[in-house]
Amino acid sequence: MKYNAVGTRENVKIIDTSKSQGIQIDIMEYQKLLGATSYDQAMQLEFMEKQGVRTRQVVVYLENNSVKTEAGALCYMQGNLEMVSGVTAGNFIGRALTGKVTGESMAQPEYKGTGMIVLEPTQDHYMVLELQKGEEIIVDKGMFNCAQGSVEIKAVAQKNISSALLGGEGIFQMSIKGPGLVVLECGVPMCEIDIIELENDTLKVDGNFAVLRTANIDFTVEKSAKSLLGSAMSGEGLVNVYRGTGQVWLAPTLKIYRQLSSTYFSLYSNMATAIQTRR
Repeated sequence: MKYNAVGTRENVKIIDTSKSQGIQIDIMEYQKLLGATSYDQAMQLEFMEKQGVRTRQVVVYLENNSVKTEAGALCYMQGNLEMVSGVTAGNFIGRALTGKVTGESMAQPEYKGTGMIVLEPTQDHYMVLELQKGEEIIVDKGMFNCAQGSVEIKAVAQKNISSALLGGEGIFQMSIKGPGLVVLECGVPMCEIDIIELENDTLKVDGNFAVLRTANIDFTVEKSAKSLLGSAMSGEGLVNVYRGTGQVWLAPTLKIYRQLSSTYFSLYSNMATAIQTRR
């Protein structure tokens, strides 16, 4: 295709490329941000570089095809492309309720035609999947970034009360059904994802760090031991339970990143309070 988001920039690399009929999705990564204009920015950027924190963007090339994106994700686009919101008078209320319960935006814009779409930069990690026809996954809140136009995206309710109220995922999650390419955002890189294969088997997880499962896996929340007393004595209490045949994707290190973010926010707040007090 004649479009190129990278151009001649030496500080940008394509770290992943996925292709399907009429669509190509590149993950673009900035090796270093070079625009610091203050000492504070320079110090933060140097620390980020040393720790391997990178800024990434999704680039979608279309040739008579379409892509759906999370609302507000567009950075810029080029070519013969038409954008439709996907919201009509008939589905406005349903889309609004879906967005409220899933944490996703009510409108997922769809871009059709031939050209290039570049989405907003982020420091999250990306996972690009290709779903076959009829293949369906259930993903954690806020993970959807974009998908080929042939992919069906909808909210699905938890199948039982225990998973809805105690599973940490809410009453609704996001269902993504193929065929087509899908881009998901995640707080951890793919190298820190454990893909657990189940074949008429059971997986018990202490915590809500399962970020994805195939749709034929049943999800419940149960006691870690047979009795309430046993569960209490074990220190584990309730566990998330996955049964069936398929895959469950676990991100065990997600808890560490959440703790680090919480600690940094607390330290920053304390520093800001101390500065204000001195004034």
